[in-house]
Amino acid sequence: MLEITKKLVDLLDLSHIGDDYFQGDSEDLGFPNVFGGQVLGQALMASSRTVEDRLCHSLHAYFLRPGDHRMPIEYEVQRVRDGGSFSVRRVIARQNGKEILTGSVSFQVVETGFEHQFEMPDAPAPETLKSEQEWAELLAPHAPEHMRKSLTRARPIDIRLIDPVNPFKPEKRPPCKRSWLRTLGPLPDDPVLHQCLLTYASDFHFLATSLGPHGVTFADRDLQVASLDHTMWFHRDFRIDDWLLYDQDSPSASAARGFNRGQIFNRAGALVASTAQEALIRQR
Repeated sequence: MLEITKKLVDLLDLSHIGDDYFQGDSEDLGFPNVFGGQVLGQALMASSRTVEDRLCHSLHAYFLRPGDHRMPIEYEVQRVRDGGSFSVRRVIARQNGKEILTGSVSFQVVETGFEHQFEMPDAPAPETLKSEQEWAELLAPHAPEHMRKSLTRARPIDIRLIDPVNPFKPEKRPPCKRSWLRTLGPLPDDPVLHQCLLTYASDFHFLATSLGPHGVTFADRDLQVASLDHTMWFHRDFRIDDWLLYDQDSPSASAARGFNRGQIFNRAGALVASTAQEALIRQR
């Protein structure tokens, strides 16, 4: 396993600090606050530690307060119900005794049943696209000096954007985007780890989908943005150390909120997960 990938896996490997209580470290990605995908991935890991022989099929979470990346995060898991096929957990993330995220996670035993799905959209092969890291290196000379370090940071998730946006020269675009993603280097055969890592990665670039039609980006100083909630549904087995296509759209923006949806396909065309998120997109 590559060192940078191992650091991300270690970030999700929470410490057990009591009955259904866990603690995780935070990472600094150059944002003012903790990256929401980190809290989501750790919350799913904490919840998964309290069930056996069942995998997550849905996660619904609300971001309540911005997290501080300089501090660890404590996760409390509450065992709501264990039924014959499903288990439900409530999870609360705290810093300094205050809740920064609350959510519900549902787990299911492996079953078979009816099958259908949307078809995967056409997309250029990931090998033909520049990585996000390569685009960042090209953009760095044009970025404000205080942003260059975070812009060019090493990334454990290899993201290949299709038709990327220049954040320093924004233009109006349709409310949709696509990208390929995978971890750098292979991972163990642990489906829980792959789910947690995809949950982590699903928050990258998601909020920005609703900004496209308005010709603004995160670099706009007059813009206040924050993820309000995040939902994941896991449909089929997958590996995040193999390429996954993330197809995103934003059906609506109103009342200073943008609504975003995503479908995640493996390279064979199977729909493996779906996402949804509402975000604050406020022009000051």
